[in-house]
Amino acid sequence: MSSKEKPTLGGTRIKTRKRNIAAPLDPAAFSDAVVQIYLDNAGDLELIAKNIESSDHNFSRYGDTFFEVVFTGGRTQPGTIKPDEGERHPYSIIECDAKREAILPSVIYIQKILRRRPFLIKNLENVMQRFLQSLELFEENERKKLAIFTALVFSQKLSGLPPETVFQPLLKDNLVAKGLVLSFITDFFKEYLVDNSLEDLISILKRGKMEDNLLDFFPSAKRSAEGFSDHFIKVGLVPLVEYNEKKIFEVKLKEMKSALTTQIAEESDISEVIETVKQRVKDAKLPDIEVVRILWDVIMDAVQWSGKNQQQNANLALKQVKTWAKLLNSFCTSGKLELELMYKVQMQCYEDAKLMKLFSEIVRSLYDQDVLAEVTILHWYRKGTNPKGRQTFVKALEPFVNWLEEAEEEE
Repeated sequence: MSSKEKPTLGGTRIKTRKRNIAAPLDPAAFSDAVVQIYLDNAGDLELIAKNIESSDHNFSRYGDTFFEVVFTGGRTQPGTIKPDEGERHPYSIIECDAKREAILPSVIYIQKILRRRPFLIKNLENVMQRFLQSLELFEENERKKLAIFTALVFSQKLSGLPPETVFQPLLKDNLVAKGLVLSFITDFFKEYLVDNSLEDLISILKRGKMEDNLLDFFPSAKRSAEGFSDHFIKVGLVPLVEYNEKKIFEVKLKEMKSALTTQIAEESDISEVIETVKQRVKDAKLPDIEVVRILWDVIMDAVQWSGKNQQQNANLALKQVKTWAKLLNSFCTSGKLELELMYKVQMQCYEDAKLMKLFSEIVRSLYDQDVLAEVTILHWYRKGTNPKGRQTFVKALEPFVNWLEEAEEEE
C-alpha cells in the first residue's frame, strides 16, 4: 500500500481579515446627548464637567460639535453660526451676560475639559476661527461676549491655544472695512488689560504676529497714527497709545540712521547730509537730543578701525571728528545739546576698550572744531552726572581743563 496522502476535493481554505466598518457620522445625536447633560444639571458647569468627564461619548470625532454646544447652546449649520435642528440649552456663552463674571466660569469649565481631553484644543481652534471669521453674523452684544471670552482665555492661560488662531482670522477685508474687527479687538484689549500688564498684551501680539501690524485692525479711512491714538485714547487705553507712539518713534529713528549711514559711507557732501537730517527731523518731529545721539553714533560707526593699533585708532577717530564737525555743529545748537554729545562720547569711550584712552583727545578736537564750547566742557568736568568711567576721564581731561581755566584767567 502507498503511504502517500490521498487528494481531497475540499480545496484550500484562505483566511481573510475582516475590515473595520466605520460607523456613520451622527453629530446630531452627539449634540443632543451633550445638550441633555446641560439640561439635566440645570447649567451647573461644575456638575456638567463631571458628567462629561465620565461619559463615553465620542469627543474625538465630534469635538467641533461639542464646542458649538458650549458657545451657542446647540449644533450649528455647517459653515455658519445658524442653529441647526435638534435639542438646545439656554446656558451657552452667547446667552449669558456680556460681563467677565458671567463668562469666566465657562472659560474655567473649558479648561477642565481640556485637561482631561487635551486633543480638543484643535477643535476649540476650529470653532473659534469659524466664529471670528463670521463676526458680521453675530449681534453687537454677542460679538462683545466673544471678545470677553477670548480675552479671558488668554488671561487664564488656557493651555495650547495659539494667539494667531484669534488674530489672523479677523483680518478679512469685509470685517475690517465694517469696523467690526476694531470693535472686537478694542473689547479684547480692554478686558485683557484688567488682569494683565501691557507687556503681557504685547507678548501675545508678538506671538500672534500682530505687534507691528496693529493698524491692520483699522478700516482704511482710520488707518493712521492719528486715527490709532484718537480711537484708543477715547476708550481709555492710553498706555497702548504711548506704546504705539514709541514704536513709531523707534522706526523713524531707525530710518534716519539708515539714511545717514548710507550718505556718510558714500562721503556725500556735508550740506546734503545736513539737509537730509533737517528734513527727517521736520517730517518725524524728532527731538533734538535724539538727533545728536544718532549723529554721533553714525559718524563713529563709519570709522574703519585698525584693530589694536592705538595710535592709528586715535588718528582715525580724530580725522572723522574733523571731517564731520560741521554736521555736528549744525545740530548742537545749545549748551544742553553739547552736553548730551559729551555724554555720548563718554559712554562710547567707556564701552569700547580701543577708545578708552581717546576721550580727552576727542573732546579737545570737538572744541577745536567749535562743536563744544568751553563752558560746556567745564560744566561736564565739574558737575557731570554720568558715573560711567567718569573718574578716569576727568583725570585724563584735567590738563586740558587747566589750560582752559588759565586762558580764561588771562582774558
